[in-house]
Amino acid sequence: MGPLDGYLPYLLNRAGARIATAFSEEVRPLGATLQTWRVLAALHERDGRRMGDLSETTSIEVSTLTRLVDGMEKSGLAARRRDTSDARVVTLFVTAAGRRMTQKILPIAQRYEKVALQGFSEAEAAMLKAALHRVYDNMDALQAP
Repeated sequence: MGPLDGYLPYLLNRAGARIATAFSEEVRPLGATLQTWRVLAALHERDGRRMGDLSETTSIEVSTLTRLVDGMEKSGLAARRRDTSDARVVTLFVTAAGRRMTQKILPIAQRYEKVALQGFSEAEAAMLKAALHRVYDNMDALQAP
């Protein structure tokens, strides 16, 4: 076992990259990417999100997200709308085509989670997820002045 085998950032990246690569290859024939799925999943969770909220939820930088959403609009998967109470605010909504795409990808995403957590008890899976949330939140300390 080398030094990397015990280094948390390496282990997280290695596991995440393996899942992301396989998932991306599986959804590509459906006309989707991992980033498209992240947006669709976020809209499935709560439709009508503001771009800043969507960026935070999906971990996609705003400039990249803007280009991604442009493509999703052209593909008919999502639509931007101005907020009726504040015209400066743009929200993103899933379209009927986006909902159909979500319904195709959802079982694939669920299967990936099931495979990744194979051999984990429900309690272990819950602990792992809680720990990953804590790791993510702990990184806020690097943003402090």
